[in-house]
Amino acid sequence: MPTPLTLPCPHCGALNRVPPERAGERPSCGRCKQALFTGQPVELTAASFDAIAGRGDLPVLVDFWAPWCGPCRGFAPVFAQAARDHEPRLRLAKVDTDAQPSLAQRFGIRSIPTLVLLRGGREIARQAGAPSAAQLRQFVQDALAG
Repeated sequence: MPTPLTLPCPHCGALNRVPPERAGERPSCGRCKQALFTGQPVELTAASFDAIAGRGDLPVLVDFWAPWCGPCRGFAPVFAQAARDHEPRLRLAKVDTDAQPSLAQRFGIRSIPTLVLLRGGREIARQAGAPSAAQLRQFVQDALAG
């Protein structure tokens, strides 16, 4: 019997245990009853970052961006589509660097957009700039394979 996945709820932060074969069946949180996967990137704040991106069994791809950044706005639909394509194997999240400067500082973000891939709360890969959908898929595939 496969080991259940530990998934933090993107709404309340509660940890949920989900059998791997049921992860694609739209599981809901045992505490707040909301969907664990919404098909949209999760907006993270300094208060929610560690509870969602720092725990659980899924890798988390974080887009560090700002509302005034043209390339960030242009990349947003690509990132949103990636959330629909990659869930439930990967959680996608966004951090507004203007609203969350402590997270930008913590991760040494010097340019935006910057993508940071985390596994178990630890950075495993980083890419600056706004990749195309194909480049984003390749970045994730290469980072998770290595």
